[in-house]
Amino acid sequence: MKKNIIRITSTLLFVLLEFSFSTNLFAQSADDLMAEANKHYQEQNFDAAIELYNKILSQGYESSALFYNLGNSYFKSGNVGKAILSYEKGLKLSPGDDDIAFNLRIANARTVDKITELPKLFIVEWWERLITLLSTSGWAFVTVIIFWIFLASIGLFIFARKINIQKISLMIGSFSMAAFIISVVILISRYNHEAVTNYGILTEQIYSVKGAPDVRSNDIFVIHEGIKFTVEDQVNEWYKIRLVDGKVGWIPKNVFGFI
Repeated sequence: MKKNIIRITSTLLFVLLEFSFSTNLFAQSADDLMAEANKHYQEQNFDAAIELYNKILSQGYESSALFYNLGNSYFKSGNVGKAILSYEKGLKLSPGDDDIAFNLRIANARTVDKITELPKLFIVEWWERLITLLSTSGWAFVTVIIFWIFLASIGLFIFARKINIQKISLMIGSFSMAAFIISVVILISRYNHEAVTNYGILTEQIYSVKGAPDVRSNDIFVIHEGIKFTVEDQVNEWYKIRLVDGKVGWIPKNVFGFI
């Protein structure tokens, strides 16, 4: 019995050590690849930099900085579509990143399609801007902070001996409670927005959108690389897309990338 316990303990220790070693090796590998890719970028060897940045992504590592660097490499190499896709992915992780937003505007200015968006009600447009101001994790962090402020105001109200302090804590508690409810609603809306809405970017230079999910279907309109659209449905390897002006059609999986 004692030998079995020792054997099991030794096995667990070996597994833990092996996992720790592989994790450290992965971290070092990702850092080394990033440094090497950045070096290639500085030397204007953009194809080599793109290959290494994508290799880091294939290992399961993602960050706004990585997508920013990848987008810059694609842009410098003349691939506007994949540059926009990379910037959009970076903004999805860090919606408030001014550098990514600025480079995305520059890349969008290079696109061929200039589509006028269907007008929205002011309140709808304002709400969409509000919920996309931060990522889901960002709004979750804000919600937790507001909740702790609310709890602190309650504690201050209970233990304070002076009436003035109790009045201030009651006012802070009221405001923080209202802010907490609003932030929870925004957090849920932001989560649903990410879970329900899928966006894509065309990475091919030009593509004729089909009227049905079939290569033999009629062409109904043409789009160019870098255009952003909503992905609404899927049939096998075909996806139904909707442009901001309301046009709807079908494109295959291999001509675009999901944000």
